[in-house]
Amino acid sequence: MEAWTQHLLELLALPQYGLSTVFVVSFISATLLPLGSEPVVFGLVKLNPLLFWQAVLVATAGNTLGGAVDWWMGYGAHKVTDKITSRKPHSAHHGRAVKWLEKLGPKACLLAWLPLVGDPLCAMAGWLKFPFWPCLAYMAVGKFARYFLMTGSLIWAFPGVLGGIVPG
Repeated sequence: MEAWTQHLLELLALPQYGLSTVFVVSFISATLLPLGSEPVVFGLVKLNPLLFWQAVLVATAGNTLGGAVDWWMGYGAHKVTDKITSRKPHSAHHGRAVKWLEKLGPKACLLAWLPLVGDPLCAMAGWLKFPFWPCLAYMAVGKFARYFLMTGSLIWAFPGVLGGIVPG
């Protein structure tokens, strides 16, 4: 088991497989699993500043595709529950949240970048059967803005972190 783990860590090592690692971590972190991709993007950009735009774009693509998976999970869950259960009354908070989301429509997916609520928001967009492509476009805009601003801010705030390290 230890050899397998070591091989996996070597495979995902940033200096060797930087952009693919950013994509995989960004994709996984956009699902309902608790994982942050920002440190990976920041680490890659600090190791190779010339990859700033590529890292931001690859992270955006991976995170947006992960959000699309969330949308489809919500959509599929709604279809399954419609077949299995009858409508039951929901709490007042649920009703307000649904009304708020229905009022915003696909534009609510601009908030998909938010911690804790962003991923379930994508699933709710699918659950509420919002149009897929507009939701995906709004997710991409919000997620791009997050990666651009967060990575740029971290580079500005911590200019010396990893600065002299050259991958060997």
